Amino acid sequence: MCRFDRSSVGDAAVFLREGGVLAYPTEAVFGLGCDPHDEAALNRLFALKERPPTQGVLLIAADFEQVRPYIDFGRVSDKVLAQVRASWPGPNTWIFPRSAHVPAWVAGAHDGIALRVTSHEPAAALCQAFGGALVSTSANPHGQPPARDVATLERYFGERLEAALDAPLGGLDRPSTIRDALSGAMIRT
Repeated sequence: MCRFDRSSVGDAAVFLREGGVLAYPTEAVFGLGCDPHDEAALNRLFALKERPPTQGVLLIAADFEQVRPYIDFGRVSDKVLAQVRASWPGPNTWIFPRSAHVPAWVAGAHDGIALRVTSHEPAAALCQAFGGALVSTSANPHGQPPARDVATLERYFGERLEAALDAPLGGLDRPSTIRDALSGAMIRT
């Protein structure tokens, strides 16, 4: 496994742009990520997780402009957008009606797209260096607890994991909340 650190985030972003799958720290757990527009990379990510692609993944970003292309704004009220933007950056994932820009392989069998603007500096720096939103799904084989350190990543995936950004987690005890932007319903607390 190739290891990047905070001083080599730019190299990690190049690795992602070249089709790599990377584990990286988020607010509470390590995530697995890739370019959302690279279907082959996402298929390798799903194989690594041993998870069916119909489940879809969320996208994480450094700022609102990076998630803007994925939202169908014609179906979201200004009031909802204000509420969402007030919660970002932060550990809050929102499910939006998806725009035509969302690749089918990212959404899986879902009509919406889950998006988060992170306040976690290493993850935000990675998205900034990449130049856009990244796939973010917990770094674990399906049914196992998410990895919280590089040693667990190595135990779970061994040499099958291409690379990791070795940086601290954000200090939260649990993954981000997930809410439906249209209904306000909590999907995960």
